[in-house]
Amino acid sequence: MIRPVSDYVKSVTELANFIGIESDLNLEFSGITSDSRGVNIGDLFVALPGANSHGASYIDNVVASGAIGVITDEAGAKLIGKKLPVIVISNPRRFLGAICSWFYGSPSSTMQLVGITGTNGKTTTTTILNQILVAAGKSTGLIGTVGIEIGPEKLTAIYTTPEASELQSLLATMGERHISHVSMEVSSHALEARRVAGTKFSIVGFTNLTQDHLDFHGDMASYFAAKAKLFTAEYSELGFINIDDKYGRELYNNPQIPMISLSRQNPESQWRFERIEPTARGYSVAIRGTGGILIEGEINLIGEHNLDNLLMAVAIASQFEIDPIVIGNCFPNLKGAAGRLESVDIGQKFLALVDYAHTPDAVTRILATLRKSVSGRIIAVLGCGGDRDKTKRPIMGRELLEGSDLAIFTSDNPRSEAPETILDEMIAGLDLKENSTTLVDRREAIAFAVTNALPGDCVVILGKGHETGQEIAGKKFAFDDRIELARAIEELA
Repeated sequence: MIRPVSDYVKSVTELANFIGIESDLNLEFSGITSDSRGVNIGDLFVALPGANSHGASYIDNVVASGAIGVITDEAGAKLIGKKLPVIVISNPRRFLGAICSWFYGSPSSTMQLVGITGTNGKTTTTTILNQILVAAGKSTGLIGTVGIEIGPEKLTAIYTTPEASELQSLLATMGERHISHVSMEVSSHALEARRVAGTKFSIVGFTNLTQDHLDFHGDMASYFAAKAKLFTAEYSELGFINIDDKYGRELYNNPQIPMISLSRQNPESQWRFERIEPTARGYSVAIRGTGGILIEGEINLIGEHNLDNLLMAVAIASQFEIDPIVIGNCFPNLKGAAGRLESVDIGQKFLALVDYAHTPDAVTRILATLRKSVSGRIIAVLGCGGDRDKTKRPIMGRELLEGSDLAIFTSDNPRSEAPETILDEMIAGLDLKENSTTLVDRREAIAFAVTNALPGDCVVILGKGHETGQEIAGKKFAFDDRIELARAIEELA
């Protein structure tokens, strides 16, 4: 966990007053974390109940690392015993975000913080917005699936949205480095687990909602309810909503904060496209915004979904009063996020792409996009992750089969599940003929796709995108679709 250089010291008495409890502990702490592996000397450790174990189970490591006390619940207190002073509260996760924000002096209030949520498009939208802000001369930060950026410094991300203690420490670090604008992905898991509690966003954006994470949320209504939490006064002052999405329209029509609408073509929308013309490398567009703003230019991004991502980023940048001319001048240089329709080109005579698509809607959209722009066949490789939403597996399998000319079913991250079982669920009910095959080994599947590619075809590897590992039976192995695809092409030459 990255920490600010500045000294932060609080007393347990101050903490107790903040959360409204009584405590007679005479202690001061100089850090706070809920990750037992990230404890520093002088830290207050927050032991949370987890899905598989309680954070208090790691108390010996926490003591050895120099923690001075623990916040936990009754169950955690019993595990800790007398090994460290304990502050007991009934639901520590509920308070964690607010406590961490308070400890670091509410760092989100010192910057223009943008939170983007939705099933698809979060990473690309924040990436494009960050590029526009940099071009406008702003000092920027980026937090999301692909990684974390503090100005020019790049860090690895574990979660799409960091845990509360890591997030507030990160924002505090950005604040002391004079970062003025931060673009951040906000996941439904983070909202449900209150990782962003205590965080104030200047602007929040909603991209879309399609089936995903139902293993966690249970149903689409609960999934939507988790996303909608971001669009309340607890978190933000202003929302930007894609009203082309049915859940976006529902959110926009039942506002709890002021909302601004976005649409590709809806003439009633406050931000919309007046012109979309395909080019050899992307699109020539004209965007009309609030107050009659008109922004024109050519983008080198493939896929209609990237029009939605661009529109959201442009509208938010304009809200920060970035000159429309500066925004338009950015268009030719904008790049998508790593692993999002990322090209692998080492001189082969067919198109080779890697994409993170791991939901039914994303698979459908990517393959439909490629169908419009590829003259030859579409050869697509896809797997489904283990220990995740099982209901989407047959849907993704059907979309793969229907959307490609050669469908190759393979493993993604099987995790604790048998990869053969996942594949069986993907192809359940499908009529697999000559235009499809099943290969458990992902490396073999990628090589098979490349071997079958002819000039003018498109090979697209779906599901893992920017990821650099594959998790099998509890172990993570080095595996990067981009590297494997390049290697397979080289071996073919």
